[in-house]
Amino acid sequence: MQQIEDSILQGTLKPGDQLPAERDLAQRFGVSRTAVREAVKALREKGLVEAYTGRGTFITNNRFQGIRQSLDMLVKFDAEGLVRLAEVRGVIEPDIAALAAERAGESHLATLREAFETMEQSRQDPEAFIEADLDFHLTLAEAADNPLILALIDSIVWLLREQRMRIFNLAGGPERGQFHHRRILAAVEAHNPEQAREAMRSHLVQVREDSGAR
Repeated sequence: MQQIEDSILQGTLKPGDQLPAERDLAQRFGVSRTAVREAVKALREKGLVEAYTGRGTFITNNRFQGIRQSLDMLVKFDAEGLVRLAEVRGVIEPDIAALAAERAGESHLATLREAFETMEQSRQDPEAFIEADLDFHLTLAEAADNPLILALIDSIVWLLREQRMRIFNLAGGPERGQFHHRRILAAVEAHNPEQAREAMRSHLVQVREDSGAR
């Protein structure tokens, strides 16, 4: 982890660069793939890399690290923190879905479909499901084609991951999530902003109820 972080800080690894596969990194550093996986997870938590389902792990531009650190001091994952996160998501994500329905290109739709299918196949694999779930929501933000929106979602993605991890193991949790993801995807594919907005609202009600943030 430290060697990769040093390479990022020194500019040897630049924003947008893709990290080698786990196997290659394990061979390069003479460690197990499990050790590599933990190192990449730690780098991701620091905001230095981001993993995208089916595409790999990439160096971030680190523009939002200060925002992440500020949020880290503000948000605690108790009942109050979950309520605050649910409120923020309820304010911004329905309109993000609506904009995505208006502006999504075929590459966005392909990524959304891939993330949805990964979740379908990973209901017994929390890590794979949650990363695909995050990829789905980040792709909607990308499709909205507004860098400020993407900055906002990117800055809270670690909060979304933590929230999703906490509710994944609830009975029927993944199935409920997929019901709403299917509706959101269909609305974006149909380029129907109002349906996308309402589908996202319904999804966030489900997330709020599952997280106990009523």
